[in-house]
Amino acid sequence: MQERRSLTALNETVAAPGRSRSRRRTAVIVAVAAVVVVVDQLTKTWALHHLRDGPHHVAWTLRLNLTFNTGIAFSEARGSTAVVTAVALVVVALLVVIARRTSGTLTAVILGLIIGGALGNLIDRLIRHHAGGVIDFIDLRWWPVFNVADAAITVGVVIAIVRSIFGNAAPGRRGASPGAG
Repeated sequence: MQERRSLTALNETVAAPGRSRSRRRTAVIVAVAAVVVVVDQLTKTWALHHLRDGPHHVAWTLRLNLTFNTGIAFSEARGSTAVVTAVALVVVALLVVIARRTSGTLTAVILGLIIGGALGNLIDRLIRHHAGGVIDFIDLRWWPVFNVADAAITVGVVIAIVRSIFGNAAPGRRGASPGAG
């Protein structure tokens, strides 16, 4: 005897794996972003309480040195907190839209790093009261002072660039394996 299922039941069976991957990708983005935000905010709180007396040498050129950046990356555009905050909010919103339309675990990690870093610095600008400045404290003395959020953004962007240069094929392209990336 032949089993008959409705077309709706067949469509739900086919669609379920795609929904599952989408949920997993979203979970990865949220988890990575949350870890970045938590670690960033904990380290900034530590820096506020332990680095007020001045820099602390760690090793070689690395020292921990509390500073407040009211500008953008590399301390450019200092004093433009309102503009920087508005741009950062737009960028985070765009990244969330992009996150909904992408696939792959590596892409989810990249987006989680960048979104988490952007949110970590937005929390400083919007919630902490340092004249809109972001708390920076990792000082290599040959590179601008930065924080965990900045490092997460940088790592996410570098991975994305390396991935695009060395051709981690996107799903749907010839030769790409399912779930690549």
